[in-house]
Amino acid sequence: MLKAAKSNGSKQQVLLRLYIAGQTPKSIAAISNLKKICSEYLEGRYKIEVIDLVKNPALAQDHQILAIPTLVRQVPVPLRKIIGDLSDTEQVLVGLDIRSSSAPRANKAPKNRPSR
Repeated sequence: MLKAAKSNGSKQQVLLRLYIAGQTPKSIAAISNLKKICSEYLEGRYKIEVIDLVKNPALAQDHQILAIPTLVRQVPVPLRKIIGDLSDTEQVLVGLDIRSSSAPRANKAPKNRPSR
């Protein structure tokens, strides 16, 4: 059984589960991208569990996984899911609630806004 991490403000532990299906190029890319993001933005306060649905397909239904690769942030709550190979670092950071969506993106032009 999983235990919730203790809250230490911004130093709270993050438990991530990455659901993959075998050693496909997307699965390998997702693992690599996740490790890079975690080591850069969550240094020393994360745990990654990689769950291969080829080895245990029943977990897909049990854990409501509809697409792969899927990253699930278990702790802190609320649970968050990100689908894909995690190659868009900014999107992953926002999805994991590590960075707010209003934070400026490095090397990106501002999005166009419709005029009224």
